[in-house]
Amino acid sequence: MKAILYIAGKVQVLRKEVTTQDIQAARDLGADDKTIHDTVLIAAAFCMFNRYVDGLASLTPTDHTVYEEMGKGMAKGYVLPITN
Repeated sequence: MKAILYIAGKVQVLRKEVTTQDIQAARDLGADDKTIHDTVLIAAAFCMFNRYVDGLASLTPTDHTVYEEMGKGMAKGYVLPITN
């Protein structure tokens, strides 16, 4: 697991610095190619999403109760209610 997290961290911070040695170390510790691929894909996607949100200057509340309320609304679906 540490080797996979190491690769994910490198993708996040150093991007092109993931080496064949990093990949081999993960393989040596039991990670298969699908796991390595998915790790890189997920780490890269989160980086992209974070840049997207930051680039739009999106509201990101620091009060966790705001997210609890948002979650209650999302549990009902993402469609806005019909108003008269």
